[in-house]
Formats: sequence, structure tokens, C-alpha cells
Amino acid sequence: MTEAPASAQTVVAFEEVKDLIGKNLGTSAYREITQGQVDLFADATDDHQWIHVDPERAKDGPFGAPIAHGFLTLSLLIPMWGELFDVTGVKTKVNYGLDKVRFTSPVKVGSRIRMTAVIAEVQEVKGNGLHVVADLTIEIEGQERPAVIARFLSRLYA
Repeated sequence: MTEAPASAQTVVAFEEVKDLIGKNLGTSAYREITQGQVDLFADATDDHQWIHVDPERAKDGPFGAPIAHGFLTLSLLIPMWGELFDVTGVKTKVNYGLDKVRFTSPVKVGSRIRMTAVIAEVQEVKGNGLHVVADLTIEIEGQERPAVIARFLSRLYA
């Protein structure tokens, strides 16, 4: 099977961001979820539930393998967002928050995920800024149901 390449990064000037409303930014590259990542995330968040960090016990669990923390999967939206989108002429970029986050399918260790993004809204904000709303889907390779669906909010300041 030949893997489809990641989409080219969309790069626009600050003044052109509003023109992207409704635009699909494409698909990031796949990235594998490893047990090492899961263990580091467990240490960082003090969430050592066996379904994540005990591969032997997880084999007999509900998913047949250890799974990534939902918030680990969600946190990977940041590097995948960077693969898909950049804006020139910006002094500051801020992750503003998330709306409507759903963890719709577990991500087994060893799985590969990628993300698609669509710019849903762009609004001007004080301080020569833009509030950007993007609808994101984090997909699991070979599965119909995605891992995460979320609305990502960011701010750009020129």
C-alpha cells in the first residue's frame, strides 16, 4: 500500500487569513503513538491507569492493547496544526482554547494518527489580532471512526 503524502503547508500573510474561511487545510503526516510517549505523558500528568501503562494487563482489557490517553492524542494537535498552517507577519500566536472536544475512538499504542483541519471562522479582536476557529479531526490509520473531533481556537497578533 502506498501512503498518501501529507498536504503541503498552507502559508498566508496575516492580512489573508480571513480569505481562508471554509478552506480545508489538508492532512498532516502520520505519526506513530509509542508506549514511550504514553509512559512519559502518564508521568507528566500523574495518570498511570493500567489501560495506558501496563501493556501485559491491557492485552486482557477492553481494547486488547494499551491505549494513549485521550489528552495525549489531543495535545498532538499542536505539532500537526503547525504542519498544516502558518501565518507570516505575526508577532504572537496563542492557543486560545478548545470547544466541542470529543474522544470518539481509543488510540492503541502502535497506531498511527494524522489530522485534518478546516478553517471555520476568523474574527478580528482587539490589539490587531485575529481569532481563528478551526474544526479538527484526528484520524487513526485504517479506522473509519476518528480518535478526536474538536474545535480549536487560536489567536494571531500582528
